[in-house]
Amino acid sequence: MSLLKRIESAKPAGEGGPGAAPAPPGPPPRGQPPPGGQPPPLGGLPPAAPGGLPAPPSPMPQRVMSQVPVRESFRDTKYRIQQRVISDLDPKLDLTNQVEVRRQIEEIFSIAVDEEGLALTRAERVRMLEQITDEIVGLGPMEPLLRDESITEVMVNGPRQVYIERGGRLELTNISFQNDDHVMRIIDRIISPIGRRVDESSPMVDARLTDGSRVNAIIPPLSLVGPVITIRKFAASPFTVDDLIRFGTATPEMFDFLKACVEARLNVFVSGGTGSGKTTTLNVLSSFIPNDERIVTIEDAAELQLRQEHVITLESRPPNIEGKGAIPIRELVRNSLRMRPDRIVVGECRSAEALDMLQAMNTGHDGSMSTGHSNSPRDMLARLETMVLMAGVDLPLRAIREQIASAVDLLVHQSRLKDGTRRVTSITEVQGMEGDVIVMQEVFTFEQTGVVDGQIQGMLRPTGIRPKFTEKFEVMGITLPPALFGFQG
Repeated sequence: MSLLKRIESAKPAGEGGPGAAPAPPGPPPRGQPPPGGQPPPLGGLPPAAPGGLPAPPSPMPQRVMSQVPVRESFRDTKYRIQQRVISDLDPKLDLTNQVEVRRQIEEIFSIAVDEEGLALTRAERVRMLEQITDEIVGLGPMEPLLRDESITEVMVNGPRQVYIERGGRLELTNISFQNDDHVMRIIDRIISPIGRRVDESSPMVDARLTDGSRVNAIIPPLSLVGPVITIRKFAASPFTVDDLIRFGTATPEMFDFLKACVEARLNVFVSGGTGSGKTTTLNVLSSFIPNDERIVTIEDAAELQLRQEHVITLESRPPNIEGKGAIPIRELVRNSLRMRPDRIVVGECRSAEALDMLQAMNTGHDGSMSTGHSNSPRDMLARLETMVLMAGVDLPLRAIREQIASAVDLLVHQSRLKDGTRRVTSITEVQGMEGDVIVMQEVFTFEQTGVVDGQIQGMLRPTGIRPKFTEKFEVMGITLPPALFGFQG
């Protein structure tokens, strides 16, 4: 079904059942004849009563209500004008040419409003045009939220409840959809361009918007509140080191240290909870990779925005309608080893691909990076053990831990604090094995100093221990001041 047809099917509840004829574009008739009766005579005179006497005229309020326009609700008026705009649009119009589409929409809208003599204020006129345009070429009611740069996440919990995240805190908006079908049309508009689908046989889907924002949708019967959309927004231009320093994510000294780790080709895992900013931090760390290296990125839904010249972006593929044709991240990691990569960047390890990622790190692909969900650096290593076991390989636990200890050099743990801010709370070195235990050493840790006006105060401070891998810094010609690690000399 084409975009215009999908929009054309968007009617308010109770506007006619299946197969009902569309309403004419002009204003509704002044009165409706009774079923099977004769049309009203010319001139608007009432029909004669059985005795030849004229019938009493209809009460004026009823006639005014039947003519509607002046007191018609804004929503109903918008739907009616929207239907006319859609019907008058050139069917051969290229919807990818948004400039021309918007020009035609504005032109048809102005004609329709003027012909119907709608009593709209300038503000109402502008708002109606924006909403109709968003429905035709955008994502409907969500468009204003996506344009607001202060909003970091949009959560649609069915048609009547839309939440946003702003400044790390959740807010309920006054935005709503018509019904479940309206939300489904928006989901279809998001996933269709990237060749994905969602229906009862496959009720969950991950996707992305054109700006890189991550989208997850889940529909009934799995969702009992109706179709649910969650959009993790990404900035139009990727966040830089200066941005994260301004946000308080980490200090300039810590980013100097992390830049040295990336340039020295250390294998780095960024860990943290949901919404803690792992992908953003990984994107910033990836910006430290030299421009003369070949980088292969692997993700479920492409989110990373690397600015280097030599970047190959791979994206996993879900199964088709027959349940076949799926290409998981694990297969992409295996294939990437045949692509002569200098660095492999996996957006997130969450399953058996962790084994292939660790093997890549241990077979000459130093400087690789990935993220993972965990509550602490130690928990990240435990999750890696579990994910390796999910690969179905019968390995003893000690062998798995030796793989992890030799592959992973650094863990950067990020947290979303109670005040909504995202902070790097720990930078930990993986030193090796002692017996059957992986030895870790915290190099920097976050120290909270207090709470002022609801904002958590604190700083990432050195623990006073120089990591063992500083020898790699010297080999690469990278020099860091001793004061960075909390001591002199």
